[in-house]
Amino acid sequence: MTHDMFITTSRGLQRNTPPMRLYEKAKKFGIWNPSDIDFTQDKLDWRSLSDAERDVLLRLTAMFQAGEEAVTLDLLPLIMVIAQEGRIEEEMYLTTFLFEEAKHTDFFNRFLTEVAAVNLDLRHYHGPDYHTVFYEALPTALQRLQQDSSPAAQVQAAVTYNMIVEGVLAETGYHAYSQALQRNNLLPGQQQGITLLKQDESRHIAYGVFLISRLMAADPTLWDVVEATMNDLLMPALAVVGDVFEQYDPMPFGLQQDDFIDYATNQFNKRIERIEKARGASLEEVYRVTQQAIEAGDS
Repeated sequence: MTHDMFITTSRGLQRNTPPMRLYEKAKKFGIWNPSDIDFTQDKLDWRSLSDAERDVLLRLTAMFQAGEEAVTLDLLPLIMVIAQEGRIEEEMYLTTFLFEEAKHTDFFNRFLTEVAAVNLDLRHYHGPDYHTVFYEALPTALQRLQQDSSPAAQVQAAVTYNMIVEGVLAETGYHAYSQALQRNNLLPGQQQGITLLKQDESRHIAYGVFLISRLMAADPTLWDVVEATMNDLLMPALAVVGDVFEQYDPMPFGLQQDDFIDYATNQFNKRIERIEKARGASLEEVYRVTQQAIEAGDS
């Protein structure tokens, strides 16, 4: 496909739009190097953990590791669709997605090889519900965009990726790291990396909410796609959390399953409420609400 114009030499960039505000935040907060994180104390802490404590952290990290690799592998079709639509501000921000997901893949791999020092196949930590989300639903939804770039396909991809994978599972995983490590003063390097990852993922979720809301403002019937995708994936996603707790008795670090199910559900519900309000809203209202959330640091 050839070009007949370039936005930057016609109307110019719209710097006050939500994607450009997220791009500014990514340039400011997203430039960190996993190789700079100091795992010296983490290696000492790891040796002091019980077998069960090491196992639950390995399980959590193995799920994160594969999940970050999955989105790194499968994200490109979404970027291409946005580029083909000529949405330069959104594409500029989306370029940071791929960099950041690759960076997260790098970070978890460093932990596994340098701190946990594992040389084993970790696929046994990926249960059937995990397979449903990461091995099947995520690649299917994102790769579909290569043949079908319709608004409905974009909504399905964004709900799967941003709402379920990032907004439910990743954020619940961060909560688990926080509960296990921070309150026990363990693995400071891992804590630092998780804090940086959370900032990156918060921006990703904010864009996903914006994208779904923008598309729904143009076509309120897309709410049916949102609901159908949620109905298909929310239960398997929550079951991933339950699957983890079923493996341990007692659960290491005093973690409580109800706390994590409630956390995941609350994070999901607050974003769904924002998205539902986009039905019938004007594009200007979607931009205004998204901008307020970004400036408040609320994805």
